[in-house]
Amino acid sequence: MTETSESFVVAAVLFLIGLPLGSFFNVVAYRLPRGQTPWRPVRSHCASCDAQISAIDNIPVAGWLMLRGRCRNCGESISWRYPVFELLTALLFAACGWKFGLELTLIPALLFVSTLVIVSNADLDMRVVPNAVIVPALGLGAITMALAYPDEWLTWTLAALIAFAVMFATALAYPRGMGMGDVKLAAVMGLYLGRAVAPALLMAFLLGTLVGLVVIARRGVSEGRKTALPFAPFMAVGGVFGLFWGDAVVQWYLDTFVSQ
Repeated sequence: MTETSESFVVAAVLFLIGLPLGSFFNVVAYRLPRGQTPWRPVRSHCASCDAQISAIDNIPVAGWLMLRGRCRNCGESISWRYPVFELLTALLFAACGWKFGLELTLIPALLFVSTLVIVSNADLDMRVVPNAVIVPALGLGAITMALAYPDEWLTWTLAALIAFAVMFATALAYPRGMGMGDVKLAAVMGLYLGRAVAPALLMAFLLGTLVGLVVIARRGVSEGRKTALPFAPFMAVGGVFGLFWGDAVVQWYLDTFVSQ
């Protein structure tokens, strides 16, 4: 089997694994901010009528499409976020499989994108970045990064601390637009990305600024400035950018502006 064929197989398998995991991540993102556990009740239920969702209706992506986005029992709409985040998880898993292959570096990559999916979903829904996701992500990240990148522990440790400090200073300067959940998420990003956290956070700030300007343009300056935007999704996009292209961006910067 060629290297390309192997990468394709790994990506395809991880895509299929990512679909049901994306469904589980939806449950985690919904329940944790509400003080519930992902494990009880075992089966998902409608948020409007509390009716239990059948196994066939709970098939990732396909179940939502078959129901046309509405509960079979009460007819209330089911958020578009469910199929989108299921498919997004599958695509990110496949992308990680394609990039990292069957190497130890695949494990922290999968943990990282899983964290980004959950926290961005939770922030969109409840404006919360759950500690119950961030703390395990930090612990598991430290272990898997030490195994996958044993010679770079100082880099990703410093990156986590610096990213935390930068975001903490930003939160102090702009408390209405940044919360401590975002600050802790920055530490997670630094841990998994190392030096690539710099372009990742830059991307997040650029996206947040652009979307904020669009909101102001549509709603007016006074109303737009009062509109609260969840920042974790922007950080998640930046995190994905950093994971796949961040190192190349940093190296280009160093080669162009430093190594002269």
